[in-house]
Formats: sequence, structure tokens, C-alpha cells
Amino acid sequence: MEKLTDIELISIEATDPKPRSFANDATAILIQEDDIETPYGNMHVAIQGDRSKPAILTFHDIGLNHVTCFQGFFSFSEMQPILRHFCVYHVNAPGQEEGALHLKPEFVYPTMDQLAEAVHHVVEHYGLKSIIGFGVGAGANILTRYELAHHDHVDSLVLVNPTAGQAGWIEWGYQKMNSWYLFSGQMTNFTEEYLLWHWFGKKTRWENHDLITTYQETIKCVNAQNLALFIESYLKRTDLGIVREMDPMRRVSARTIRCRSLLLVGDDSPHIDQVVDMNGRMLPEETDLMKIADCGGMPLEEQPGKMCEAFRLFLQGMGYGQCQVFVKI
Repeated sequence: MEKLTDIELISIEATDPKPRSFANDATAILIQEDDIETPYGNMHVAIQGDRSKPAILTFHDIGLNHVTCFQGFFSFSEMQPILRHFCVYHVNAPGQEEGALHLKPEFVYPTMDQLAEAVHHVVEHYGLKSIIGFGVGAGANILTRYELAHHDHVDSLVLVNPTAGQAGWIEWGYQKMNSWYLFSGQMTNFTEEYLLWHWFGKKTRWENHDLITTYQETIKCVNAQNLALFIESYLKRTDLGIVREMDPMRRVSARTIRCRSLLLVGDDSPHIDQVVDMNGRMLPEETDLMKIADCGGMPLEEQPGKMCEAFRLFLQGMGYGQCQVFVKI
């Protein structure tokens, strides 16, 4: 029997983990940032990757921008083999980008349908023939409207926490209170708590303290008045009017999402009922619904590995895997 050897520990050095930060990441390669002028306001666009590659167009949720909503996920190590074969166009709603100045008092904030048209101006500006839409929350609603109006320009949709209906009474009440505070230039505890619930839900809010602390810091940097305008626009959204039409003859004229779509929601998300409802109104042969286990309302941050795997398989199902875009070196 082999003799066990005693080992003396001379010293133990403890190091703190590197804090989560939204500072510029070396892996987040941006080749340019533009302000695209549209009839509905300036859209700040950050481009990540080779513009000769197929386009992924992202749109963020309320209270977020392209950095706080997508940077962590698109900088995730397992995403890099995928991103080498795509170019990502991160679109920000008017006045929501980092360091945004106050919008002019006479500026009329666009409706959700108008924001979808503003996206079309961005697509035309860069000469994109087709896009893979990637939206979260309010951004998912906007990109869905874009697909309904410009189906020929959308190859597929990846929607996180999407909703197809109007705002309910509870949401309306909370958001009205939030916009009232924000219009006065205040970021109150009430609004902060609501945004954290909207993004993460209850479970993550109390269990993932590091992530919550990071987003509490980002809230302090948001332009409150500009956010109030975006919230008001999202609050006044109309029903998408989409239906699941099973009759092939009626489907031709039915208002429905015709591209391949992936709906994603955490199993502890506060928006799970709305996502299930939207899934029930979409064509089953074109739509996949994925509930992510052990996850709240922000799967891009909470479960990036599972999100990356789902996105990879979805792209392969769209035919991109035939080009060997996921071969690991």
C-alpha cells in the first residue's frame, strides 16, 4: 500500500473575483459606432464583427442599451466561434445609448410601430438584404413588428421575454408611476426596484447579489427623462394582432409571423405567461419555445452557456451549420 505523504501548507492567499463590469471588453470588437438619422429620431448603432458576414441585428429592453443588454452575452467565450461568421448590429432606441443627452422638449418619441420603421431605415442605411433579429423585452416586440411589416428582410427571429399583447392594468399602473418619477429627472427606489424585477424577477433579485449590484450601478447612469419617454412608448403599445391560422387557405391573408422564430424565457421569469401566450399565437411549425431552467428574467446574463447552445442549434437549424461555421479550432 502506498504511503501517504503529509504536505504542510506554508501560506494561503485569497484573491477576490474580478468584479462584473460593463467597461469596454477586449473581446467585444466594435469596428464602428454610428448615429443614423431617421424620421423618428437618431438611432445609435454599434457594429461588432466583419460587415461582409451575415447580419444579426439586436434591440434592447427598457432601461437598458446595447452594452448593458448584450455585451456580456456576445463577449461570452463560447459565442466567439459563432461571431467569427456573423456581423452584429446593435441598435439603440433614441436617447437610450450610453452618455445620451436629454432629448429636445419638442421631440415626439416614436411609437413601437415607428421604432420598427426606424429599424428599417437602419437596415437600408447599411444595405442589409436580410437580418437575424435578436430582441429582448421591448426590443423583441419592436423586432416582431418589423418582421410583420418587412418580412422579406427578416431571415429569423430570436426573442427573449417577448409579448404580443397590450399592457395589463398592473403593468400600466406601475409604469405610469415610473414615468412620472422619471420625467421629473428622478431615479427613485420605487423605479429601481421595478426595473430590477422587470429584468430579473423575484428569485434572481434575492439570490444573485453580484449581478443585481452590477445592474443597480448601471441604473444610476441612465438618462431618466429619456427612459421615461421609452417606457411611455412601450406602455402604449398596441396588440400585435397575430393569430395562429391552421387553415392553409386562410393563412395566406392572416397576420402572422412567417419566419423561423425562437422564443426564450427563464422558468422563473416574471414574463413567462406573456411568452407562453405569444407562442400560442404563432405558427407551430415555424416556432420553438425554450424555457431555461434555473433562470430568472435575464437569461443572457444568468445562463449564457445555455443561451449560446440554444442559439447555436437554432442557427444550425436555419442552415448555417452546413457552412461549417461552428468548427472549433
